[in-house]
Amino acid sequence: MHQISRRQFLASTAAAGIAGTVSSLTGFPGIARAATPTLLRAETRVIEVAGRAATVFGLFQKDGTHGLVAEAGKGFNVRLENVLDAPTLVHWHGLTPPFGQDGVPDLPQPLLQPGEAYDYGFPLETPGTHWMHAHTLQEQQLLAAPLIVSDPAEARLDEQPVVALFHDFSFKTPEELLAGLTGASTAAMSGHAMSGMSHDMNNISGMEQGAVIHGRSAMDINDIEYDAYLANDRTLDDPQVFPVEKNGTVRLRLINGATATAFWIDTGSLEGEAVAVDGNPVVAVRGRRFALGMGQRLDIRIRLPRGEGAWPVLALREGGVERTGFFLATKGGEVKRISSEGDKAEGALDLALESGLRAVKPLAERAANVSEPAIIGGDMEKYAWTINGRTFGSHRPIPVRKGDRVELAIRNDSMMAHPMHLHGHHFQVVGIDGRRFSGAVRDTVWVPPQREVTVAFDASNPGTWAFHCHHLYHMATGMMTVVQYAA
Repeated sequence: MHQISRRQFLASTAAAGIAGTVSSLTGFPGIARAATPTLLRAETRVIEVAGRAATVFGLFQKDGTHGLVAEAGKGFNVRLENVLDAPTLVHWHGLTPPFGQDGVPDLPQPLLQPGEAYDYGFPLETPGTHWMHAHTLQEQQLLAAPLIVSDPAEARLDEQPVVALFHDFSFKTPEELLAGLTGASTAAMSGHAMSGMSHDMNNISGMEQGAVIHGRSAMDINDIEYDAYLANDRTLDDPQVFPVEKNGTVRLRLINGATATAFWIDTGSLEGEAVAVDGNPVVAVRGRRFALGMGQRLDIRIRLPRGEGAWPVLALREGGVERTGFFLATKGGEVKRISSEGDKAEGALDLALESGLRAVKPLAERAANVSEPAIIGGDMEKYAWTINGRTFGSHRPIPVRKGDRVELAIRNDSMMAHPMHLHGHHFQVVGIDGRRFSGAVRDTVWVPPQREVTVAFDASNPGTWAFHCHHLYHMATGMMTVVQYAA
């Protein structure tokens, strides 16, 4: 088995490497090579947040394009170049590459040192809204970008794509945020120690610490007070405005890239229909309010009114008053300023949407021959998070063999919700609290406190694959294990 230490997930600063090195993966199966791979650079940039300059990271192509658009059927052929002054690595969230190209440190690829480049190449068969991000604390510093895989079969559709990546932002370093949660010193965090024993009450959400939201305390919903919430790097003080045509059709491709914040997506006066989750098509569900956990994606198709106008699409912070978003506006539409805070705290995310989703392409019907519990728990006071009672590094891997139909019964015994993400596969939601149904195909599922969600997947991609909470600080303090194929 390929072991990973917690250190790898906290490696946002480390020693310099060898400049100009290019590695390749010609020894791995399924490699698709082209003469010239698309160059993607992990680099430093400066943005403005709340009137202040902020140095963050980003993933850009040579021409300045943020992120990547590929086409299903043409293969993934990317050269990742690290021009940061620290080691990094990028996970292709939502794709199902062969083992070795997933972008998780030491599983099995080592961190990419400053000046190094790495070639990735594998088949790209399934279209959808995905994203890419560091699998270290650098994710908090906006080392993330959209990764859209277009469907050639939809090329003739008369709809306008609108891509939005949401994030939570702090002027503090991620090491400072983590130290505030664990009670450890920032120096200890930089040294990758994880032994903090107390919870810093000053680091809790700006809501009163004693507040109760739908039966849960505020600190059980949001445990970090962020300085801002962003949509494509911008707040509602200066939102992005997407020009649209009246009476046109828009496909929102929404990505929750926040490290520790879930959102309610509010389309306001525009009714939309959810047509895909995590890049996988679902039977359309109409509405104006949709849940979106960390790591999840949501495609919403909207038919615009016949007249001129400007319509906000908002991401409302779960359990808080804060919000971010963007506008859809016709040429003559008037964009009116919206405050970054609403009038009341939003409720906690639930499973109402999830229980109503149905996959357009569900898994083939067959009984599971492997059933494993995944009991997620944690200690808020110690800020330690577990799967099956163990933190990462002391866990028992989830064993599978190629060809298995695997079911994971994910039961949340903690008081915080957890977005659980499986690498290298897509799974189908097949049960909630014991009620069986043919739900959505996903790679990240929201599991509220004291609830159970059962997912099923086919073991068709041999390797050792991360399975973890997509709350960055829950993962960093233990809530991760691996699905391991037998040799």
